Amino acid sequence: MPDVDPAFLALPLRELSAAALGRASDLGAEHADFRLERIRGAGIGVRDGHLESSTDSEDLGLAVRVVHEGTWGFASGVVRTPEAAAALAERAVATARVSRPLSSEPVVLAPEPSYADVTWVSAYETDPFDVPEADRVGRLVELSERLMAADGVDHVDAHLDHVLENKYYADTAGTVTTQQRVRLQAFFTAVNVDRAGGAFSSMRTIAPPTGHGWEFLTDASVYDWDAEIAELPGLLREHVKAPSVEAGRYDLVIHPSNLWLTIHESIGHATELDRALGYEAAYAGTSFATLDQLDRLQYGSAVMNVTGDRTVPHGLATIGWDDEGVATSEFDIVRDGVLVGYQLNRQMAAANGFGRSNGCALADSPGHIPLQRMANVSLRPAPDGPSVDELISRVERGIYIVGDRSWSIDMQRFNFQFTGQQFHRIEDGRIVGQLRDVAYQATTTDFWGSMEAVGGPQTYVLGGAFNCGKGQPGQVAAVSHGCPAALFRDVNILNTRSEAGR
Repeated sequence: MPDVDPAFLALPLRELSAAALGRASDLGAEHADFRLERIRGAGIGVRDGHLESSTDSEDLGLAVRVVHEGTWGFASGVVRTPEAAAALAERAVATARVSRPLSSEPVVLAPEPSYADVTWVSAYETDPFDVPEADRVGRLVELSERLMAADGVDHVDAHLDHVLENKYYADTAGTVTTQQRVRLQAFFTAVNVDRAGGAFSSMRTIAPPTGHGWEFLTDASVYDWDAEIAELPGLLREHVKAPSVEAGRYDLVIHPSNLWLTIHESIGHATELDRALGYEAAYAGTSFATLDQLDRLQYGSAVMNVTGDRTVPHGLATIGWDDEGVATSEFDIVRDGVLVGYQLNRQMAAANGFGRSNGCALADSPGHIPLQRMANVSLRPAPDGPSVDELISRVERGIYIVGDRSWSIDMQRFNFQFTGQQFHRIEDGRIVGQLRDVAYQATTTDFWGSMEAVGGPQTYVLGGAFNCGKGQPGQVAAVSHGCPAALFRDVNILNTRSEAGR
């Protein structure tokens, strides 16, 4: 396990937290917590093998949150002195006092053991920031040039984003945590231009964002970029010549590189308890999976088993303790197709009869208050489940979908349509070529109810995104979603080109 960055540990963490928590207690706060965070983010863009952009930024600040007379108060700042930390506590308490008339119910937090002086570091080998910028740019240029040399590729866009995040947390219950995590995403887009027809087509790599370090770009045992870059031009050439899909009902085999996004939108967001209760309504809506349907709602077929997991190695939402001092865990959301759990923070857990939070409170920066945020929500594989080829062999007329692209879902997470990168036509159990202009459309429960089989562990991939948005003011968080390949029966397929012409 890498060591926590000594430059972060050299900050006056304990002095600042003692000043803030002590002042909050003196002012009568029933609960107070303190965070000092440093988030360093960098991005590199390469266009046609040439460096186009390179950014490197750091966000360093502290935050104090209190419960005072049953009401939340919050304040944040950047001055790192004990006096400034104590002043933030005073401002947080003042905010709670002003807000008290607006609070209909007093804030109660679900109980949690205290954790004194604990440390957690995510599972990676090489911090990308320890790699010279010239080497990071060089790897993107190298892979871009391979794509540019292939027939049918006219342009290549390459992007690399990487983050190093440090967080120190302390609260008046005695919990003190120090954490460090790294995340990285890279993708390459190959573009074909039909100059005669004035059209273009593109194909993007399907490598997922990950909690790995720089080894993700260089170690083929972690991810084989060389193989994917070699395969991409041929897939693009076939896509350019592919016929447009005939709208209708098809059986689908969906690869994890596409299915993760459907999980995110139709399960992940739908089972955030604050959204199901209507607290999250102005930004991206509420949820059809309301609390009265717990242990009753048939979310999908009997082969559907979904967990929330804040502990899986290399998960983008994996942490040791959340921003309320809760030790993270794995928990059930859907079991045998039935809704059995939600993602919780301490307030939602206490107010709705759950014994304990499952560690889903997170702020995206020291300038923001923690929200209830998504765990790594994942569809479990079948222990002895089939391979992708075996799933395809069960289909007489269907489509094998690989890679994500655009999506649309309603404000209750119920009606949706999704597209993808690659659409391979299946006839009599065999792949016989690609299709274009495909989108699948369903309601959440109909779609997951049509899932006949999930693949085995050999088909499982941990996908995800850097940019899950929630809240007002808006916050952005990274989250992973693992899943196997899966077989769905009789799903409605739209032709996106004809739909666009309406």
